[in-house]
Amino acid sequence: MKGDWERAAGLLAARGYTCVLCKGEKVYTSTARGVGPLIRWLDEKTDLNGFCAADKVVGKAAAALYVLLGVAAVYAPVMSGMAVQMLEEHGIEVRYDQCVRQSGTVRIPVPVRWKRRSDIWNLPGKRWRPSGRDENN
Repeated sequence: MKGDWERAAGLLAARGYTCVLCKGEKVYTSTARGVGPLIRWLDEKTDLNGFCAADKVVGKAAAALYVLLGVAAVYAPVMSGMAVQMLEEHGIEVRYDQCVRQSGTVRIPVPVRWKRRSDIWNLPGKRWRPSGRDENN
């Protein structure tokens, strides 16, 4: 896993990607901003279980998506404290250069802790589901 993590972080820095996932010979990359690539991979049911991810910035939303995608590790130059907590609580290894704590200027109604992956589907507000998922999944 260490090699995958270093490879993902190296590609993120050297090639200008916003998101890189590596596992063995498989590599997924994106230059799109935000959580769009993560949502697309989740919606397409891309098997990213056990992959190591490197992302420019990881906040709560991206952390929740990485949990759902089943990655083993996440690196980001900038990561929120809430993201660190969520990832670690789900057994995902975390590395970051800078951890940003909540400033209180923007409040998003997302629970801080989840006991199971399925709890992430029960976020308050709009109930988004990837295609193929119904309200009962």
